Formats: sequence, structure tokens, C-alpha cells
Amino acid sequence: MTDVTTGKDPVESEPAVAPAGGAARGGVTTKSERTGGPLVSNDESDKFELRLQHAVSGFVDGPRAAVEEADQVVEAIVARFAETVRERRRTLRTSWQDTEEKADTERLRLALRDYRELAERLLHI
Repeated sequence: MTDVTTGKDPVESEPAVAPAGGAARGGVTTKSERTGGPLVSNDESDKFELRLQHAVSGFVDGPRAAVEEADQVVEAIVARFAETVRERRRTLRTSWQDTEEKADTERLRLALRDYRELAERLLHI
């Protein structure tokens, strides 16, 4: 939805103000900070890739064992992604579910933008 006065999407307007406890730069966050960076760290990704490569290289000597190992790698990756997404959702919820005071419209706008970015990111994996 476009704001008729500015011609911009009100949910995507920049710069963003971080929810309470936000970025050290005066509460302004970048898109990468809001989306939480990669779903797995480079170190974890490298470990998963090594495990998968091990499975592939063992196929000739033990095809069934190689496929079982590859299945375990994919299961571990999915579990890690799920854990990361759960943590991101928890962070997003605390940004707008304030038990002491009702969240203002700006905080809700930012939360909606962050949810949309997370959903789009998950849909494009």
C-alpha cells in the first residue's frame, strides 16, 4: 500500500528505528541487521558442506551409507534453520508485544516490515 502523501510504502520507509535495545548507532538498523544475517554462519555452512562432501565421496564404497549420511546432513541443516527462525520470531515478537504499554504505530510498522522481510527471505530459500 502506498502512502498518497509521500508516494512510498509506509512499511518500507527508511531509515528504520530499532525496537528498544536496538543497534548501537542511535537505534537505526540496516536491512541486514533487521533480517538477522545469514541463517547459518559461514563456519556452520562449511561444516555442513564438508559432511555432505564426505557422504558424496563415500558413495562408491557404500551407496546406502552415503545416502543415509546425506539425509542426516539435510536433517541437521533443516533443524538449524528452524532454530534460527524460531529465535528471529522470538526477537520480532518482543519488539512489539509490550506487556507494560501498548506498542505505538511506528513500532508496529517496523515489526510488520521485519516480518515481511523474514517471510520473503524464507520463501526465496
